[in-house]
Amino acid sequence: MDFLKDTQSCLSKLEFNFAPGWQSVAASALLAAGGWFAISRAWTLIRVLLNLFILPGKSLRSFGPKGSWAVVTGASDGLGKEFALQIARAGYNIVLVSRTASKLTTLSDEITSKYPSVQTKILAMDFARNEDQDYEKLKAILGDLDVAILVNNVGKSHSIPVPFALTPEDEMTDIVTINCLGTLRVTQLVVPGMIQRKRGLILTMGSFGGLLPTPLLATYSGSKAFLQQWSTALGSELQPYGITVELVQAYLITSAMSKIRRTSALIPNPRAFVKATLSKIGNNGGSPTYAYSSSPYWSHGLVAYLATCVANPMSKWLTNQNKGMHESIRKRALRKAERENAKKSS
Repeated sequence: MDFLKDTQSCLSKLEFNFAPGWQSVAASALLAAGGWFAISRAWTLIRVLLNLFILPGKSLRSFGPKGSWAVVTGASDGLGKEFALQIARAGYNIVLVSRTASKLTTLSDEITSKYPSVQTKILAMDFARNEDQDYEKLKAILGDLDVAILVNNVGKSHSIPVPFALTPEDEMTDIVTINCLGTLRVTQLVVPGMIQRKRGLILTMGSFGGLLPTPLLATYSGSKAFLQQWSTALGSELQPYGITVELVQAYLITSAMSKIRRTSALIPNPRAFVKATLSKIGNNGGSPTYAYSSSPYWSHGLVAYLATCVANPMSKWLTNQNKGMHESIRKRALRKAERENAKKSS
């Protein structure tokens, strides 16, 4: 018992004697950690600003020589059409894949008239059908082509914003089939050739709907979140082969899908967005927290940085903003449908 008392007495003396020292060490450690945190946050912001406004991306030439091929899905309208036009202007031949044959033919004629040296091939296929014969046709078209660039742009959103509980089953199925399975199947056709050549670029159109939850577009939001994770995994797999994989995160763009027609600082048109994307390949833009991802358009990049790097309240605020915006869009769409039905019945 005396031994225990003596031991406790010694320990209490040691604790008393060393407490001030330990407090000093702890304070220094906390100060150092706080300083490191502040420096890392400042450096992240500097990198975001440099990537968005100053540093160029990789040249398209680094992925394949002039005259090699690019595959663009969802090519007949909006972003897909702009990707096709701007990549063709850079001297690449284009395989155009989309649902409507007449639109593909028109775009093909436009490309060859503007850029006579550029070749085009077209395939009209409905990704929602997920038919093996369509993918076999695409595989035959690709054949032994030197495909240097793949733009996974095909996608589908909800016809109008809708609560998940009211989402039609066929709409849910189409969104998942087109956005997810279609993208995977096309990529799987192209990747082996890129691995063999040890070069290539795979751009996949993501969305802030995958970056942040989007109420009233729940299925679409989930499909884009899937692409976010898939692209990151794919990028890690293919990097050793010299292949660049990039998921391109976009906020709002004027398009038939977004149903927005007026541009603003936050809402570019397809031409401006595609130009920014192709000039910033390999830059994270405003998405430093996500590997193999980018928010290349300057205002989108700043919003992505604020939402993912600054504070969770910003993410919550954006989610609520998205919810309010889509509720408003839904109300207008339902009122329009009512008016049209009234006209038909009168």
